[in-house]
Amino acid sequence: MMNIDVIRRRALWQMHGATVLFGISGIFGKLIASSASMLVFGRSAFALAAMSLLLLRLRRFPWQDLTVRGVVSLCACGALLCAHWVTFFIAVKVGGVAVGTLGFACFPAFVALLEGVLFREKLTGAEYLLIALVSIGLVLVTPDFSFDNRATEGLMWGVLSGLIYALLALANRRAAASINGGQVCWWQNLTVLVLLAPFCLRDVPAVSGIDWLWIACLGLLCTGLAYSLFINSLQVLKARVAAMIIALEPVYAILVAWVLFHETPSLRMVAGGALIIFAVCWTARRKS
Repeated sequence: MMNIDVIRRRALWQMHGATVLFGISGIFGKLIASSASMLVFGRSAFALAAMSLLLLRLRRFPWQDLTVRGVVSLCACGALLCAHWVTFFIAVKVGGVAVGTLGFACFPAFVALLEGVLFREKLTGAEYLLIALVSIGLVLVTPDFSFDNRATEGLMWGVLSGLIYALLALANRRAAASINGGQVCWWQNLTVLVLLAPFCLRDVPAVSGIDWLWIACLGLLCTGLAYSLFINSLQVLKARVAAMIIALEPVYAILVAWVLFHETPSLRMVAGGALIIFAVCWTARRKS
């Protein structure tokens, strides 16, 4: 019988591993020369293959126990996932890894706002503070209040990506709450693949070999493996712990970008990013 401390330590390592893999997806976005839509198309193809193998190993069909309405809901969530991924990688390509990732990191504030608007859920004092701190953090992260600045443009794409991801999180709350996680991932990646196929299939032969290597890493490591580690760790860790570790995703992304691409964040950007991450971690702890 494995000691409970060993099981918990392993789960913590798995969650940190998943967070690192989620974080470095922006790094691959920077390395890949192909367009954001082609990158996402390839990512979903490799992720779909990985999830198919995982479901096969679990002896579960993607359509098992699903109604037509359930499949339609998952496909709608897949359309949001497609928009989130494309806008995120545009943010990374235009503004850099640090700016794009920090823009996306504001999504918990959008979740709080949208819950109040869509579900008529009254915002708590902690959520108002979250929104205020994230807003101040974004002001600090913004390099220049002009859309002619590419870093500012990248930040706006990152914020849009965060808004779409917040919508996806709320949609999944309704559509995928009682569905097997592997099936959710399979249907959503299939939807991404189908939506982008008309725009990307003709350009597939033009993608370089090195791009296909990075795209495969993005799909298999940052989607397939990261998802598996994330799900496994949630069987042991509390939601509060998981949320605080996942909030470190921008930290890992910025550190790796600093080493690989010499994207040195300014003191103002570090202060804004720290404020956003602190706000997200603090709110997650209070909610749990």
